Amino acid sequence: MKPTTALATLLLAAAGLAAHAMPPQASAALQGEVLEAKSVDSYTYLRLKTKEGETWAAVPSTTVKKGARVTIGNTMVMQDFESKTLKRKFDRIVFGSIVDPNAKPAAAMSSPHGAAPAAAMAAPHGAVPAAKTAIAKVDKASGPDARTVAEVVKGKAGLKDKPVLVRAQVVKVTSGILGKNWLHVQDGSGSAADGSNDIILTTKDVAAVGDIVIAKGTVRTDVNVGAGYAYPVLIEDAALRK
Repeated sequence: MKPTTALATLLLAAAGLAAHAMPPQASAALQGEVLEAKSVDSYTYLRLKTKEGETWAAVPSTTVKKGARVTIGNTMVMQDFESKTLKRKFDRIVFGSIVDPNAKPAAAMSSPHGAAPAAAMAAPHGAVPAAKTAIAKVDKASGPDARTVAEVVKGKAGLKDKPVLVRAQVVKVTSGILGKNWLHVQDGSGSAADGSNDIILTTKDVAAVGDIVIAKGTVRTDVNVGAGYAYPVLIEDAALRK
C-alpha cells in the first residue's frame, strides 16, 4: 500500500469510519445547483443537484445561497464518510473548493507546510498568517525525545516515524477535521522565512490559541491527505499536557 493511501486510511479510521471505508480518490470538477447548505466549523456542506443526480460536497467555509450554481474543483471523493459535527454519515461525499470555471489557472500558493491550490486559500490547514508580535521563546521540553519546533522541521528526515516531545505555544486551532484537532504551534525557534518556526500537530486533545502545551507525538513526513493538502512534516496523534 502506498504511504499516502495508508495515511488516508488511518485518518478515515480516526474519523470513526467503518473498517471497509475506501481511501479518498481523485475526481473531476463537480458542477451543480445548491439545494441545501450547512456550515460547521471550517466547512460548508452542500447538497447539489447535478446531471448525474443529487450529491453532497464539502468546501472551506463559505456563504452560498440556495439555487446558486457552483463549480467545485480540486476534488477528492470519500466513501462512507462520517461527520461528527453534523452527526451523520455520507455514503459518498466530494471534498474540494468552489472555483470560477472561467478563471485562468493560478499558481499554487506556497506555505511553510506545503503548497495548497489557490482556490483553497481559506483551507483549514494552510499557512499561518504572520503574527503581529513575535512568539515569546518557550523553554524546551526535557527528556531524550525533547525537540524544539525548528529541530523537528529541519531534522525531519532523521526524525521520521520517531516520537518527539515539544513544548510550544498554540497559534492556530482547527477542530474536528477527520476526527482530529489540527494545531499550529511555535516556540520562538526557527525562522518564518523558511517555515522552520511553525509546525502542525494532530491531536484528539483540546487546546486554545495562546496555550502553552507539551505535546508528545510521532513525526510524519511528506504527508498528503488529498484535496490539495500536503505537508513536508507534522507531528501526528499528539497527546497534550499543559
